Amino acid sequence: MVLLLIKEKSNMKYNPLQIRGLKPVIPIIQGGMAVRVSTGKLAGAVAKCNAVGVIGGSGMSVEELKEEISIARKIAEGKGIIAVNIMVAAHDFLELVQACIDEKVELLIAGAGFSMDVFKMTKGTSTAFAPVVSSAKAAKLGLKLGADAIIVEGKEAGGHLGTDRPIREILKEVLEVIDGKVPVIGAGGILHGSDICEILKMGADGVQMATRFVLSDECIVDDKYKQYYLNHSKEDMHVFLSPVGYPGRAIMTKFLQKVENKQIGKFPCKHLCLKSCNRRFCIIEALVSAQAGDVDNGIVFAGERFSEIKDILPVKTIIDNLLEEIKNC
Repeated sequence: MVLLLIKEKSNMKYNPLQIRGLKPVIPIIQGGMAVRVSTGKLAGAVAKCNAVGVIGGSGMSVEELKEEISIARKIAEGKGIIAVNIMVAAHDFLELVQACIDEKVELLIAGAGFSMDVFKMTKGTSTAFAPVVSSAKAAKLGLKLGADAIIVEGKEAGGHLGTDRPIREILKEVLEVIDGKVPVIGAGGILHGSDICEILKMGADGVQMATRFVLSDECIVDDKYKQYYLNHSKEDMHVFLSPVGYPGRAIMTKFLQKVENKQIGKFPCKHLCLKSCNRRFCIIEALVSAQAGDVDNGIVFAGERFSEIKDILPVKTIIDNLLEEIKNC
């Protein structure tokens, strides 16, 4: 177990998160959100705070991903860890994985599916690998195949979901299976320092947070996207079937209403972005539209508790606030 939890004068302390031989960092991973929500600017700012900054690589070309990695590294100034998250369901998944290995990305994260190939590709390289799982069975398989860390995601997360079970329920089972052999990171519905404390006290080595970092100055999405978070309530949350083949959690938009009312049907695929697509609608165009500010015609992914966020802050302030809240747990 990497993290040791000590109660001293009612203040919680923790040892840094360490994955494989990577330098120790504070136990916060910023989730990798596609398409172009988590870019080099956001990942670099998080890493500069000595945490793990993650670029959402799905939907990017190899050259674009390499450029975002370079941007993140310049901003981070050698601090923290730069990681990349890629959906296994992406058509060019293995090509993007190889690009990360070639660029000597410190940590690769993959969800929305499970790939045997990526374990073989990263073995013996300087790139550590952490699969995103939603069951003890998948965690056990990941450990057997050589995962350097396991990210456990519950139903509370935004974006594509691998389960309808809550994080705390799954995390307990995964921790028993992993038994301290590699770091375990909890993800889904984590917004505040008190959430981090609870997950760490359960025995996790760290947390992954995505939704909170959408409302940061360094997240490059259009301001209309951020205001959509601030101007909607938990009653506007909706889970739908994504073309990826997984349920997706998002804030209801006019576009999503049309999809659910079957006013939008199958389409001729222009992007070939997925290995398998149900063609219910074009997910990449919907995500790009929203990211660019056309939220009415897009998909706005968000975690279950998005409405609890009330402000847009610099990344450093968000992380400083979280660490102060942890101290006071």
